[in-house]
Amino acid sequence: MTSDPIPVIDTGPIHAGSLAEPRLIAETGVASRVAAIAAPVLVELGFRLVRVKVSGLDGCTVQIMAERPDGTMAIEECEAVSRALSPVLDVADPIDRAYRLEISSPGLDRPLARRSDFERHIGQVVKVELAVAFEGQRRFCGVLAGVEGDVARIRMKDDPQGAADVLLRFDDMADAKLVLTDDLIAAALRRSKSEEGAVRGHGDSRPRYDHASRQRMKIGRATGTPAASQPEGE
Repeated sequence: MTSDPIPVIDTGPIHAGSLAEPRLIAETGVASRVAAIAAPVLVELGFRLVRVKVSGLDGCTVQIMAERPDGTMAIEECEAVSRALSPVLDVADPIDRAYRLEISSPGLDRPLARRSDFERHIGQVVKVELAVAFEGQRRFCGVLAGVEGDVARIRMKDDPQGAADVLLRFDDMADAKLVLTDDLIAAALRRSKSEEGAVRGHGDSRPRYDHASRQRMKIGRATGTPAASQPEGE
């Protein structure tokens, strides 16, 4: 048991050699099929997959979150990725209904999918959800105190006996993400002072690109009616 402060570690940009670093936390079901299709296309373009999420909001939305090895992704790159992925997804057809394809960068409160994600954000507050309960608990929130072998050390501040560390295995994690805090925003500002307004306030500032024409194409194919001719990316 300890309550010593944990220094925030900023290791700088992700090295380009980590483009092929495997993810520790992956999707299941339909999202897993989309991820298997998208990942190699992203690598060819110089990006790496962060997460795929399929939601039923506004019909159906397929969100593919990606980044360059240095952790960046501009809106123009989101658009380029969408244009490259769309025909590949059309052929593979992993979704059996109309959907909207959304390409986005991770943002500040990003998912932690790889070991390097955890290592780069030591000292920040994280939320972790386990697929398998640990000591009767599946959800944990605390300061990421370190990475040791195949586990992450989380310092729990809400422990009734004071701050205590728990060791959570990566293999048991279903989800892990950063919690948006003032410290996290300050760390992002230090890394990128030139990007004015990129981390201002507590809003979602991640670049994203909606490829709405994907929905028209799927609807047209399902009904036998040609999709309306619209500029890409409308």
